[in-house]
Amino acid sequence: MKITIKNFALLIPCLLVSFILCAQMPNESVSEKSVATTPKDNEIKWGDCPPFMPEGCKIAVLHGDPSKKNVDIYFKVDANSDIPNHWHNSAERMVLVSGEMEVHYDNEEPQLLKTGMYAYGPAKKPHTAKCLDKGPCVLFIAFEEPLDAFPITMADN
Repeated sequence: MKITIKNFALLIPCLLVSFILCAQMPNESVSEKSVATTPKDNEIKWGDCPPFMPEGCKIAVLHGDPSKKNVDIYFKVDANSDIPNHWHNSAERMVLVSGEMEVHYDNEEPQLLKTGMYAYGPAKKPHTAKCLDKGPCVLFIAFEEPLDAFPITMADN
C-alpha cells in the first residue's frame, strides 16, 4: 500500500483512537488482589499509632501504601479513650465499624457517630474525638493523601 497524504490523514485518527483505548485498559489493577475483611480477621497486622494518641491505639493498613496517596486503614481505640486535637494533610472518608464515637471539628458542633455511620473530615481541619463506653471503637478511614497525623498542642493555639 502506497502511503499518500489522504491515507496518512486517515491513519492519524485511527492511531489516536487506539492510543485512547489502550490508555483506558486496566493495567496495574489486573495483578492487584481484592480485599474483604473485618477488624477481627487474624490476617490483619495491627501497628501502633503515633505517640500522641491514647495508649492502646492501633492502626492496620488494609490497602495501599501509607506513604502514598489513597490508603485505607482501620483505626482502633479502647472504650472511653480521648483522641487529642490533631489534623491531617488529607481529607478523611470514614465509617464507624464498631463502638460509638463523638467527633468534634473546630468551629462545628460535635457529631455522634454510631456503628455503620459515614463521616467526612476535611483536610487540615483540626479535630478531637472520644470513643464512648460502647467501645472499642474501630473506624475505617480512607485517606486521599499519604497517611499522617499532626498533634495540636496548647502552644499551637
